[in-house]
Amino acid sequence: MAAESPLRILIVDDQMLVRGAVRILLESHPGWRVCGEAADGLEAIDKTRELHPDIVVMDLSMPNMSGLEATREIHSSFPHTQILILTLHYFPQMDKVVQRAGAQGCVLKSDSSRYLIPAVASLSKSQPFFAA
Repeated sequence: MAAESPLRILIVDDQMLVRGAVRILLESHPGWRVCGEAADGLEAIDKTRELHPDIVVMDLSMPNMSGLEATREIHSSFPHTQILILTLHYFPQMDKVVQRAGAQGCVLKSDSSRYLIPAVASLSKSQPFFAA
């Protein structure tokens, strides 16, 4: 019996330190692998096209192209790729706004130590996860 292939995750955040911390947290989970990183929305689209991740963990506030714009583009071009918004900023109606853009989940960075692993696990089963 062949081993199940690892869950492939792309991390998108303009802060290298955040990307590194998220990578460490995600790769501590057996069977998950960070296949790439991107520093803005434009790079996120290019990396998604190149790497075909199962899940994209996306920041909202980034230079060149916001995470919300990149989410719309990725969801439109790669509808089977699950997108989890990981953001510092909370605003009313956030869940509805990110869902309309095509994201299947949202977690605040301040809650990431508690919710990031459960959120990615949920999205890996095509189940939404909103903790914001």
